[in-house]
Amino acid sequence: MRRRAIVMTTTAVAVAVLILGIPGMMFAVSLAWQQSHTELTDRATAVATIVDRFASEEIYIGETLLTRLAEGGNPERAYIEVDYPDGFKIASLTEQAENVISENVVSASGALVTVSTPRGDVITRLGIMVAGALGLILTAFVVGVMVAMRQSRRISAPLIYLAAAAEQLGAGRVRPQVKRSGIEEIDLISEEIVRSADRMAGRLAKERQFAADAAHQLRTPLTALSMRIEEIEYLTEDEEIIEEANKALEQIDRLGGVVEELMATSQSDSGGTTEAISVKRAFQRQKDEWTKPFERAGRPLTFDSEFHGAVLATPGSLSQILATLIENSLKYGKGETSITASQSGKSIIIKVRDEGEGVSIEDEDEIFEKGFSTGGSTGIGLAVAKELAEVDGGRLELTNKTPAEFTLTLSALPKALDPDRVLPQGAIMTLGARRGRR
Repeated sequence: MRRRAIVMTTTAVAVAVLILGIPGMMFAVSLAWQQSHTELTDRATAVATIVDRFASEEIYIGETLLTRLAEGGNPERAYIEVDYPDGFKIASLTEQAENVISENVVSASGALVTVSTPRGDVITRLGIMVAGALGLILTAFVVGVMVAMRQSRRISAPLIYLAAAAEQLGAGRVRPQVKRSGIEEIDLISEEIVRSADRMAGRLAKERQFAADAAHQLRTPLTALSMRIEEIEYLTEDEEIIEEANKALEQIDRLGGVVEELMATSQSDSGGTTEAISVKRAFQRQKDEWTKPFERAGRPLTFDSEFHGAVLATPGSLSQILATLIENSLKYGKGETSITASQSGKSIIIKVRDEGEGVSIEDEDEIFEKGFSTGGSTGIGLAVAKELAEVDGGRLELTNKTPAEFTLTLSALPKALDPDRVLPQGAIMTLGARRGRR
């Protein structure tokens, strides 16, 4: 793409130079040649006027004055010759070249005034003009190539990022990082990739949730059924019943293998790492883990969720991010620590705030840098939490310094892809099968 853009722009500049630059240069040379003849004619007319002035007093123009007129003006190296009607001829003392261009003017008194200049001087001047024009053309071509290279980078870089995002999407990462390029057409494709990623994330979350729920609901009755059949096999001595029981156990084992595969699929990282996670359950896990440490510190810990749906995130990552923020609040904050969740459009906003002194202005820009710490810790907790949020397509920000407030933004699961609509809540009540005897 970049090479094509450079070739197209360079070709456009070359065509413009051929169509406009070269004909323009030829026109300028022709105009300069005509200008040289015009200058000679104007000089001869001026000399003829002076000759007429002297002729009115019946005096011939002198060589000294004629030489001064030849040396001054444009062109500088001119040779002037005056032929009077009575046959008297007078010329300037300047050097007369062999190869010249000249112009003649007849004065009112009948004197013939001839002004000439070396042709080489005119050609030299025209050569300098052509060299300057060629230099400008070359400069324009070089500038065009540089602009083409810059524009090609500007166009190709977003396309490379798009290709990388598409590759991530195809490799199973359903939350690719796509930045706006400022080019409308490319940004439209980027937005469509993001929308496709959202749809794919929802579908994968739905499928994985379905697999997990189905496997979980099948495992318990299958285990109970297997135990009952084994009990029947243990209690009977009928060979036919024992044979049928063994076959039934084989079928149960085979079905159990399918259940294990469903569980493995639901827990694997292939096909994307994000899942549909209940915010309420995520808050409950953090509440169970951190309530006692906060009670020992004599500080209240509250969870308040206005949003009761699911969020797209990696389970381990979401737990790690929340745990890091709550732990930092316990270590460095004061008063009540509150964790809230609300929905804003297609995003879920999770805020963690306390009533402490917060973050100083000096530390604001470095708080998410690896290795930065104000309390003697390793200084990687917030940096890792920020990276985990970005991997899941979200962001972690410090939205208020005093008191400290951290905001985690993640994507909400579309209602149309809610797993509860695919597999309603509740256990499987019966599991039966027909068995035939041979």
